[in-house]
Amino acid sequence: MRAADGTSGRRGAWGVVAVVLLVGVHLVRGGAGEWPADSPPQPLAAAAPGRAPGATAANGAAPAPLPASQPVRVRVPGVRVDAPVTRVGLDAEGWIEAPSPYDRNLAGWFTGAVSPGERGTAVVVGHVDTPGGGRAVFYRLGALARGARVEIARADGRTAVFTVYGTEVVPKDRFPAARVYGSTGRPELRLITCGGPYARDGGYTGNVVVSARLTEVR
Repeated sequence: MRAADGTSGRRGAWGVVAVVLLVGVHLVRGGAGEWPADSPPQPLAAAAPGRAPGATAANGAAPAPLPASQPVRVRVPGVRVDAPVTRVGLDAEGWIEAPSPYDRNLAGWFTGAVSPGERGTAVVVGHVDTPGGGRAVFYRLGALARGARVEIARADGRTAVFTVYGTEVVPKDRFPAARVYGSTGRPELRLITCGGPYARDGGYTGNVVVSARLTEVR
């Protein structure tokens, strides 16, 4: 796995996620016409990451980490997301891939990280818009508030339920990779799409990052 600075290892690849998502959108939007009149919602300052939510299990204990299992669907009722999940890895140049921009309702799980529900930080990415300027799967991601639920259906038949504790926009040129992707020792999830101001000659300037923690297993 090649890192942006030429070193090897998983941690290095995390730092390029912001760039990968930006480039994916910028390339397909080039020459696609004017920016749509309605821009994606951006996170409010009050939604920025704070103290992670407590456990919600009936006995007061946090759910135990799950074994590895491929995610097959992501549901975020608060922003009307209900989408299949495909696998994404690294491209020929060593960058993390984004899902196809031509399927507006498709998210991608980065296979270089843990699967959702395992101990560690799982990563699910998606586009904010399509080549023609239409809304894509994570268009409304920036509107998520603390306490929102994210459900990941897994191939083993279990559903890992996460509770959001932060939604923010981070700049692509100062992407806080260690904070966003570093393991907390618990099962966590990051949902990521493009965000921030948009410039026709440079694309989005940042990424919307949603941070959530496993609070239920069904």
